[in-house]
Amino acid sequence: MTFEGGEGAGKSTNLDYVRDRLEAAGIPLLLSREPGGTALGEQIRALLLTPENKGMSSDAELLLMFAARAEHLHKVIIPALQRGTWVLCDRFTDATYAYQGGGRGIPSERIAVLEDWVQGGFQPDMTILFDLPIDVGMQRAGQRGELDRFEQEDVSFFEAVRASYRERARQHPRRFRVVDASLELDAVRQQLDEILDELLAGTHVGP
Repeated sequence: MTFEGGEGAGKSTNLDYVRDRLEAAGIPLLLSREPGGTALGEQIRALLLTPENKGMSSDAELLLMFAARAEHLHKVIIPALQRGTWVLCDRFTDATYAYQGGGRGIPSERIAVLEDWVQGGFQPDMTILFDLPIDVGMQRAGQRGELDRFEQEDVSFFEAVRASYRERARQHPRRFRVVDASLELDAVRQQLDEILDELLAGTHVGP
């Protein structure tokens, strides 16, 4: 399962909620994030997020994302799935299409080439997209403290990111579940409960 959304959408907080519900149902799971998830991936994450690298080229940014993803897949995600462990990941390839594709303007065809090279057809089973208006998300992000390199982008960048995410959801309706993240936390979690109830109803846990 992957968790996607723009800045201030509440992914991390709600990922913990989903983890608690699945663990209560007896499902073995692993939490991870992108970019990151491995020692090398976390170093790449630091390069990508630090404001000191504000002038980084879009191509360098895209390639670093997939370098971290290749390490993450082969060192963490695939071994966990082979053990029968569920993986909950804060961002995955949909974020690349949204941020580097929508936000930076890199053609999706170029991203798809790297996706095929690194992932070879590997896709999440379910993606939860936390969607909310840009002004609400940026207000929330600003309350967290110092903004990282992406959070310092302008409104037009984030509008393009949001539009790209919504288009991804339209293109892949069987995989995506869209949550209205502009609502109060209880209402957001009610939407998550409906998604998890549906998921768990079709899941066999135990011998």
